[in-house]
Amino acid sequence: MEKQTISFRLDSDKISALDALGKALDRDRTYLLNEAVEAYLEVQQWQLEHVKAALRQAEQGKLLEHSDIRKRAAKWRRG
Repeated sequence: MEKQTISFRLDSDKISALDALGKALDRDRTYLLNEAVEAYLEVQQWQLEHVKAALRQAEQGKLLEHSDIRKRAAKWRRG
């Protein structure tokens, strides 16, 4: 996979936290930033796939009644 260099601005407190974490983990900024970007992209892709799936279900009329949602939410709270 081809790698490219990018540049962006980051608050100094975040840079300090990044450097402290890097020191504790014996990793450099590049490694940590790559890990962070990868995790972010995975979460966003997961969320996008689920939103698209939910929209397809809605378009097909596969919806839940409000009362069913309330029952599920009550179970989660008791969880």
